[in-house]
Amino acid sequence: MKAFCAIRVADFASPLQVLFSTGRCCNVNDSSFKLTYHYPLKFVRTRLAFPQKLFICRARFADSGVEGSFSLKLVSPALLAAEKEEAKAVLTLFLKKQGLSHTIAARTINKSELFIDHLVARLHSVHKSRYLVGRELTTLEIREALIPYLESLLEEHGIYMVDVVESFPDAPVKAKPAAPVIKSQSSVDLKKLRAISRVSEIGPTGKLPPHILYLLELGMDLDQIKGIARRFPSFAYYSLEGKIKPTVEFLLDLGVPKSDIPTILFKRPQLCGISLYENIMPTMRFLENLGVDKKQWAKVIYRFPALLTYSRQKVKTTVDFLYEMGLSEEIIGKVLTRCPNIISYSVEEKLRPTAEYFRSLGVDVGVLLSRSPTVFGLSIEANLKPVTEFFYERGYTMEEIGTMISRYGALYTFSLTENLMPKWEFFLTMDYSKSELVKFPQYFGYSLVERIKPRYALMKECGVMLLLNQLLSLSAANFDKALKKKIEKMAAANGDDPDTDVEQ
Repeated sequence: MKAFCAIRVADFASPLQVLFSTGRCCNVNDSSFKLTYHYPLKFVRTRLAFPQKLFICRARFADSGVEGSFSLKLVSPALLAAEKEEAKAVLTLFLKKQGLSHTIAARTINKSELFIDHLVARLHSVHKSRYLVGRELTTLEIREALIPYLESLLEEHGIYMVDVVESFPDAPVKAKPAAPVIKSQSSVDLKKLRAISRVSEIGPTGKLPPHILYLLELGMDLDQIKGIARRFPSFAYYSLEGKIKPTVEFLLDLGVPKSDIPTILFKRPQLCGISLYENIMPTMRFLENLGVDKKQWAKVIYRFPALLTYSRQKVKTTVDFLYEMGLSEEIIGKVLTRCPNIISYSVEEKLRPTAEYFRSLGVDVGVLLSRSPTVFGLSIEANLKPVTEFFYERGYTMEEIGTMISRYGALYTFSLTENLMPKWEFFLTMDYSKSELVKFPQYFGYSLVERIKPRYALMKECGVMLLLNQLLSLSAANFDKALKKKIEKMAAANGDDPDTDVEQ
């Protein structure tokens, strides 16, 4: 049995409360109302203002299994009032999640009586089958019916959402924006807002979603989780049992400390969205075959969790480049273990141009890659050239600079103003020739305050001179031994009895 009811709201001042019951069939027709029904039929009209729009409701009972009779009861005035309050509460919560203060949200609600009526009418449309059997909606059902609709309005109207609510059913007057709004960007921002809202939403039980509670138990805080949702909105919709928990347990089984899990997920939340058996595990086996130390997976993943989210083709492209640069399979394995993020660098846009730049300085690129792979992630213009020019301007030849780079590639990772310049200025006060820096460029890797200045002062106090690498690279005990030995040797050469008093 099917029933069709079309009501043109323009011809009625309010929704109708209608009662159908079994009786004889009768047809009523006029220009604006058509209804096939069964006697007796009773109309009760309630005077409520309603938008001048066409409202169509269809109720189908063909598959209900009920023959000969049905009833439709629109809600009582008391229930209607209760539903309006529920709709107000949902709209208030929605507006506050978009950043409105409680005061402004309440003010908007007070100006939106027609829009609230519209939301209630939408409830009746979405859940018409529930009303046919006289069943009231729960708070959760009301939220689930209205929030997606409000989100669709937000996506359509964006910053004019409040105007839409307050001016309903009239279209809001939209001021011309100062600059054109890119729809795709607006859509992206909306997805981020939805994701942030989801991870912080309190459910009917008064608790956060299960997967959020699980992450909090792991040691993450809500701000971190919101940050993930902002960067990667899909994470907000990952299931606990299907995605997040299996990934976390897999990492723990690899030996990753529980305290490292929040950092790993924050760095690369996409890990939870990738199949363990179809993607992550095969990628790990592929990398192990390339020489990655399987005992070091916990450290590798902590350093660069994105490694497991790259395709094998992407990994192979980088590995082929390393072979091209002369690295052996064993060295490649060590490079990937120590610096897994090298996989993230584009071969043609980053690795190859950087290799060509170092080669122009006379550097053995293969050796540099094996010793300092991280330097290949630096910008040629912003990092490499300024350091090269720094030493060139201070009298070093390009060949000498190339030698320094080959011996200590990390030289290019240091700040000019905070590291190289102050240490250079102090070096000029030391009794060493500039060639000492070519032999031992690691000088720039030691702390000026805690290592260089104190040891140099002690050496000068003893009246001896050590090589620059002896001054800085020796342990405290060996440094003292080197000083004593140097003092004794100097005393013997002068025919004096050594009388040293070096601090142990």
